[in-house]
Amino acid sequence: MKLKTLTFLAIAAILASCSAKKDNTETAAAPAEEVAAIDITGQWNLDKISADDSTVVIPAEAVPGSNQYVIFTDSSYFISTNCNTISGPLILKGDSITFGDGPMTEMACDNMATEDILRKVLYKITTVKAENDSIVRLNGATPSEYIILRKTTEKK
Repeated sequence: MKLKTLTFLAIAAILASCSAKKDNTETAAAPAEEVAAIDITGQWNLDKISADDSTVVIPAEAVPGSNQYVIFTDSSYFISTNCNTISGPLILKGDSITFGDGPMTEMACDNMATEDILRKVLYKITTVKAENDSIVRLNGATPSEYIILRKTTEKK
């Protein structure tokens, strides 16, 4: 009887040891928690858009008095320039951002500087960086491709 008890205890100890190693291995191999997405929901003014070192548009200077902005939801974006709109699906994971294709109005405007540069830059944007509570920088593949947004309290 003593031998059966010792054998049972030895087997139990071996199994416990194996399962402990397995748990440690699984824990070590478990993927790191995903970084929380930056919260950009709401309305943001278009402050500056750059396609390259020589092609930069500041919408408020290009069309003074116009309210040019972006509205983000959890899964979509809507951009209003001085006379056209662009919208579509949005994917935001951690600091990675993807603007999907969607409808775009194409009215002829006196000044289409904002629309022209957005067509060049928007779909090249790959990351988002919150510079503070009210400024967000959307970055492209190169340092000269970016969009700077400023949080607004206005609703349109």
